[in-house]
Amino acid sequence: MILETRDLKKYYPITGGVFKKEVGQVKAVDGVSLKIERGECLGLVGESGCGKTTFGKTLLKLLDPTSGHIYFDAPEEVKVRKAAKERRYDLATFKGTRLKDMRKRMQIVFQDPSSSLNPRMLIKDIVGEPLKVHGLARGLELRERVLELLNRVGLTSDHLFRYPHEFSGGQRQRIAIARALATDPDLIVLDEPTSALDVSVQAQILNLLQDLQKEFGLTYLFITHHLLVVEYISHRIAVMYLGRIVELADTRELFGNPLHPYTQALLSAIPIPDPEVRSHRTILKGDVPSPIDPPSGCVFRTRCFMAARECKERIPDLVSLGDEHYVACHRVRSKSRESAHPSQNDLKR
Repeated sequence: MILETRDLKKYYPITGGVFKKEVGQVKAVDGVSLKIERGECLGLVGESGCGKTTFGKTLLKLLDPTSGHIYFDAPEEVKVRKAAKERRYDLATFKGTRLKDMRKRMQIVFQDPSSSLNPRMLIKDIVGEPLKVHGLARGLELRERVLELLNRVGLTSDHLFRYPHEFSGGQRQRIAIARALATDPDLIVLDEPTSALDVSVQAQILNLLQDLQKEFGLTYLFITHHLLVVEYISHRIAVMYLGRIVELADTRELFGNPLHPYTQALLSAIPIPDPEVRSHRTILKGDVPSPIDPPSGCVFRTRCFMAARECKERIPDLVSLGDEHYVACHRVRSKSRESAHPSQNDLKR
């Protein structure tokens, strides 16, 4: 395992009145506990506004977490020791030089390369900037390293002295990927890296990311709302709703046997490219609740067709239902227990 979060929260304060006192909080990430294995691609999916990007940025401490822990490359025995010893590996407590040193091992590729690349800088300076900041190369060595990175993502020396606006969207995203690779990281957060690209270019970028993962042994957190994309590239998938993880499973298992009603609704919305096949869509009622005042108990209960009284009273934990399939749903767990323990009538049959 390369990274683990424990009860990670990111709240944004809401201020009001003459003295700008805090009158509420936006609960963007609300108690996420997640593990990412070394060398895997973990997909993170959900509707827009559910907290996916905030979680990715908090993971790298681009945003300071409100509470919780982020363990990066920590030995298993360390996580059960006293809190004072855990702080050595808890990224949530890092500041200054320690945080800067950790940046070399954790990088991010943003959704829109048009805004993430400085329009006033040449490509050679954009890709070489991480190497300069961390003192990894300079002079001729720096230029050779930048050219090597550009070649690896499908660009050439002809592109060194150009500006970002002179490239297509797919080429700009390749430049962003090259910049992320500059420090030889272990973990890369991919924040919807293909959502702004044409379908044919999306396929090229996804294939490039898979090739780079195999070549450099990279670990990905792939954030997206495109279910077919995440099915293609991810080993496991976590489903997020209103700042919480509601289901986590192997990609094949999730698509073949979705258990949480929210996951079932998402998968039912995937279009089937066959006019003779009729799809059975699950239409969710109502709108997504506000993260300022989320529902009590299960945050999905106001739109769930399986909701019961217990869903209103208690927040469901993410628990395993076997074969590394985790679900946060009272009703699904109660049904699984019923099937595991047949009634007397079932036994008589």
